[in-house]
Amino acid sequence: MILVERDYCILREIERFRFVLSRHIKLLADFDGQRACDRRIKILIEAGYIDRKKVLYGVPSVYYLTHKGKMLIGANKRQDKIRVEKIPHDIAVVETAIYFMKKNNMSLDEIITEKQINSISGFGDRKHQPDFIIERDNKKTCVEIELSLKEKTRFEKIVEENYLSYDTQYWIVSKTGLKIKKTLESLSVKYQNIEIIELEGVQDFVKFDK
Repeated sequence: MILVERDYCILREIERFRFVLSRHIKLLADFDGQRACDRRIKILIEAGYIDRKKVLYGVPSVYYLTHKGKMLIGANKRQDKIRVEKIPHDIAVVETAIYFMKKNNMSLDEIITEKQINSISGFGDRKHQPDFIIERDNKKTCVEIELSLKEKTRFEKIVEENYLSYDTQYWIVSKTGLKIKKTLESLSVKYQNIEIIELEGVQDFVKFDK
């Protein structure tokens, strides 16, 4: 097959998010429709650059890079581990990144994922990192997707670190995460760069984006 720039975009985005769904590829690679996107995905699978598997009931197949795909774009050849218990969170991360990209007319290069952050800082340093950061207009914003409440002192420590390191910290929480939301609202009195967004609003925006 003859690879075009969009194919490289697909491979790069899958790599930096570890895995994505087909609906994510449509938006990240700016396809006009899902059918055209799925045809290209099929070609990339047949060429051996990406693969897919069903890992969780009720969730569509996830797409990830093969060894061949990783070698093509110069990525670490180590296969990324897809943790079943984190799949809903990781899907929410991709959809939130797309939300910020589409809503604010951002380029993909302005979003740096947790995987990229760890690669830059070194995997030996296992301190907490945001799910992704945004660097734009000389400002740094971090984004955290919080679907389960952490232990209170650890949670506040993360908020404090984000307060010191970033201009704004966005927390994406579900409507059902009332305790998380109340904790963040309480912490926002002390750490005034906190912004809270409901995950359902993010997903609705991404789902109906044209």
